[in-house]
Amino acid sequence: PEPVPSPLARLKAGNERFVRGTQAASPSAASSRAALAGGTPPFAMVLSCTDQHLAPEHIFSAGPGELYSVRSLGQVVDTAVMASLEHGVAHARLPLLVVMGHESCEVVKAAHDGGHSDSEHLEYLYKAIRASAPRTAGEQRDLRTAILGNVEQVINDLLGGSADLRAATAAGRLEIVGAYFDMSTGAVVFSEPVGATSLAAPR
Repeated sequence: PEPVPSPLARLKAGNERFVRGTQAASPSAASSRAALAGGTPPFAMVLSCTDQHLAPEHIFSAGPGELYSVRSLGQVVDTAVMASLEHGVAHARLPLLVVMGHESCEVVKAAHDGGHSDSEHLEYLYKAIRASAPRTAGEQRDLRTAILGNVEQVINDLLGGSADLRAATAAGRLEIVGAYFDMSTGAVVFSEPVGATSLAAPR
């Protein structure tokens, strides 16, 4: 029998189908309403931005229920996001978490442009995103660099704030990977898994 592809390989293959325009769901996706009601187990978690117009299921050509999708503006982590991801590891036993930023992210741009809001909740997001501020003036002008920096910061926040995620990663039960969605091409560029020192040179 052919080896079962890893969750990351499945995501990459699904994104390739999306880029080619052959966006049929993966072969394992349930197709009937009865099958969907029974539930399709997810194979990976994706934390992405609500400002991204396309859902991860479309970007990765995944069937209903195949992705454990959590979304917040700028992928910012709060208690609810953290609890959702911990649940995905502890109860759904998901082995992969992808933290995905996207091209032209408005909330990252606003945060790095010094934006302010009367909403204390939006200010919370801006403050969290500014924690990843690029160090040089040139980097600060490069929105893509700021978005990648925010993805790296989110991964640091996840591992710094959750003993459960740290333990799962250290034990080899969870792999965390950064990603960048290029809306102009449809392609997702992935970083090295957790353990790499930077997301600035994705592959």
